[in-house]
Amino acid sequence: MKHQFVSYIKTLQNSITASLEAIDGVATFHEDPWIRPEGGGGRTRVIENGAVFEKGGVNISEVHGKLPQSMQQYFGVTDADFFACGLSLVLHPKNPFVPTVHANWRYFEMYDSDGAIVDQWFGGGQDLTPYYLFEEDASHFHSICKKACDAHDPSFYPKYKARCDEYFYNSHRGEARGIGGLFFDYLKKDDTRNMQDWYNFVTEVGNSFLQAYIPIVEKRKELPYIQEHRDWQEIRRGRYVEFNLVHDKGTLFGLKTNGRIESILMSLPPHVQWRYDHHPESGSEEEKLIDVLKNPRDWANS
Repeated sequence: MKHQFVSYIKTLQNSITASLEAIDGVATFHEDPWIRPEGGGGRTRVIENGAVFEKGGVNISEVHGKLPQSMQQYFGVTDADFFACGLSLVLHPKNPFVPTVHANWRYFEMYDSDGAIVDQWFGGGQDLTPYYLFEEDASHFHSICKKACDAHDPSFYPKYKARCDEYFYNSHRGEARGIGGLFFDYLKKDDTRNMQDWYNFVTEVGNSFLQAYIPIVEKRKELPYIQEHRDWQEIRRGRYVEFNLVHDKGTLFGLKTNGRIESILMSLPPHVQWRYDHHPESGSEEEKLIDVLKNPRDWANS
């Protein structure tokens, strides 16, 4: 299974970066292969200062070795080895009317002292973080997520949409990071599904990413904007940074396993603002966004 999924994420990385370069038209991805001393490595691809994308990364990794002590405590195991692989991407567009997007699809194995697999699971998802709310964009993104889920089980979308709303939530701010999407973790073999079934589901979601995001970029990338729009974008980017550094489990796992710091923190935007006690004007488009972040909607059926 791990070889099958590594092959998949390598191919997916190529297709996503090629599509994004075509849309940007100016910038291309810089590839940075790296090796993890404890075992494994990855292929980081970063795009910067483009016509459309101010900063973005589409990274793959496959790492293995002894599970660090801190992570042994987290998983409730002792003296375990692990293998983890996945694709993680974050895109920060230049135009404030184009949303930031994040996605991740991953696979994990854990082994006993004899090298036998004692646990294995898939995780991942994709979510959208707009700075200005276009309801048709939110509905489009969620409808593609729902379509990918419904191909496997009609119960998946409402369940994984709700988990996304719960996970990507800045509890210290009382608001969501964005308008959500899908989030799932610990997808394991059970009485109804084997690991190949979960592989088929996770790759279906991964294959849906470009269809979910690219039409939104194409529709909004040429919209005119002014400095006030950029200021709001940068203020909201601050909330994005707060979530990743305070709450995100993927960031924590990377740091705890001596991951490559540049790849882990490539999710951080290049220009951010933190204004003291900032609140949008009453009745503004900015306030409209905040209201939705505090009150998640059923976008796929709206």
